[in-house]
Amino acid sequence: MYIWGIGKIMKYYLVALFDKDSYFYIQRIQKSICRKYKLYKNIPMLHITLEVIENPDLEKLTKVISDILKPYKKFKVQINDISMDPFYKAINLKIENKGYIIRLARQINEILRLHKFNVRENLNDINLKVLLANTSYQMRESNSKQHSNTFHENIKRESNHKMVKIDRIELWKAVNNKKEVTLRKFSLRNF
Repeated sequence: MYIWGIGKIMKYYLVALFDKDSYFYIQRIQKSICRKYKLYKNIPMLHITLEVIENPDLEKLTKVISDILKPYKKFKVQINDISMDPFYKAINLKIENKGYIIRLARQINEILRLHKFNVRENLNDINLKVLLANTSYQMRESNSKQHSNTFHENIKRESNHKMVKIDRIELWKAVNNKKEVTLRKFSLRNF
């Protein structure tokens, strides 16, 4: 996107990442859904987006995030139902918006706003999730509305309720080359 007189808007993503066991568990769900519904298999690394920051001063941002995360330990989140987001044409795994993760997401947003970073204004719409699959291709292939409705109903019936572990936070830049995505890594303390 280009805004007249300002230049290109660069978005950076602060994401929570799973430990190995949790990642493999969610990846099995993802592969099962992709296989079952014949969806794209090439999607980004499984993660939870905590905040999106536009055009930040990266050095200042790194310092502020490091300070925010200092007291935080590795923590668990509950994954819930699988949902279909028709607007984004995505299948997501819902994260229970309570406890450690919601407190962390709110604190990050509030402190970054206080430091004049361009982040979300309204925290009422925090909807934490894990993108499992993109359905754009499947939806184009599906010419019948009935097939599409059946697909949505089948997705609604899938559910998973389990605690998974977050062991680190990273700052990502949206680029096409996966090797250039991660800009900064922030470790969380052990229990």
